[in-house]
Amino acid sequence: MSFDNKHDIVGDDEKASQIKVEQADNRLAPAQAMSEEEFASVEKKLKRKLDLRLATMVWLIFVLNYLDRTQNNIAAAKVAGIAKSLHMDSTQYATSVAILFVGYVLMQIPSNVFLTQLRPSLYLPLVMAAWGVLSALTGIVHNAAGLYATRFFLGFVEAAFYPGALFLLSSWYTRSELGTRSAFLFSGSQLGSAFSGLIGAGIQNSLEGARGLEAWRWLFIIEGSITVFIALCAILVLPDWPSTTRWLNETERAVAEWRLIKDAGQVDEDDESWSYGFKAAFADWRLYGFAFIFTCIQVASATSNFFPTIVQTLGFNRVNTLLLTAPPYIVSLFISIGNNWSADRLRNSSFHIM
Repeated sequence: MSFDNKHDIVGDDEKASQIKVEQADNRLAPAQAMSEEEFASVEKKLKRKLDLRLATMVWLIFVLNYLDRTQNNIAAAKVAGIAKSLHMDSTQYATSVAILFVGYVLMQIPSNVFLTQLRPSLYLPLVMAAWGVLSALTGIVHNAAGLYATRFFLGFVEAAFYPGALFLLSSWYTRSELGTRSAFLFSGSQLGSAFSGLIGAGIQNSLEGARGLEAWRWLFIIEGSITVFIALCAILVLPDWPSTTRWLNETERAVAEWRLIKDAGQVDEDDESWSYGFKAAFADWRLYGFAFIFTCIQVASATSNFFPTIVQTLGFNRVNTLLLTAPPYIVSLFISIGNNWSADRLRNSSFHIM
C-alpha cells in the first residue's frame, strides 16, 4: 500500500467519525436546548415509561426464568415423582440439576457480545421463547438421557437473559437509579422460586393422572407454555437502545441519551468493537473480586436445588411440602429490594453488599 492510499483511508476514517459525532449532536440537540424544568418533566415521563415497560417486563420474564430453570421446577418435580418415573437414582438426578449450568456458563459472555449488535426487543424474547419450548419438552422425556439433553440446552438459551437484562437496564438508567431496578429485577427470582412451589402444589393436587400424564409432566408443559406466550408479548413491549426505540418520540430519545451522558460525565464517542469493552472488563481487578464473591454465594445457595426434598423430610404430604417452600423466598424478596433501595439512597453499595 502506498503512503497516499493509506492517507486517504485515514482521511475517510476521520470523515466517518466526524459524521457520527455530528449525527449524535443532532440527536441530542432537543435535550440540550431544554431548560432544567422542561428536561426534568420529560425525564420523569420517560422513567415512568421505562419502569412500566422495561423494568416490569424484564422482571416478569425473570420470574418465568426461575420457574423454568433447574433450581425450581425440577426440584418440585422430584417431589412430584420425576425420579421414580424416569427410574433415576440420586446421582442421575444431581447430574440433571448440574448439567444445566454447563450450558449456562458457556453462553453467558458470548450472548452479551451478540446483544450489542442486535435488537434487545427481539433477541431477549426469542431466547425466552426457546427456553419455554425446551421446558415444555422436558414434560415428555422418558429417560435420564432425554432429561440431560433438554436441561443442557435449556441452560444454553436461558444464559442469555439475566446478563442481557442487566446490560439493557444499564443502557437506560443512571447509576443512582440502577440499584433499585436491579434489585427489583432480581426479586423476580425470589418470586419465581416461591411460585414454583405454589404452582407445583396446585398441579400436584389437580392434574395428577390427567390425560394419562403424571403431575410433574404437567408442571413443565404448563410453565413452558406460559413462557412462550409472554415471550411473544415481550416483543411488543421491550425497548431497544435509547437512540433506536420506536415507541419513544425524538425528544424522549434525546433526553434518554443525554441524561446518561451527564451521569457518566463524558460523551461516549468510542467506535471500538465489542472487544474494547471485553478487554477493559477483564483488566479491572474488581471484576475478579465480585466473581469470587458471587461464586461463594452460588455454592451456598445450591441448597435451593434440593429445598423441596429437604422440606419433604419433615413428614408432610406432597402438596403441603410444595406450599412450605414459598415463604422463605417471599421474605428474601422484600429484603433484597429494601437493601438496594437503601444503597441507592445512601450511594454506598459496598456497605450494603457486605
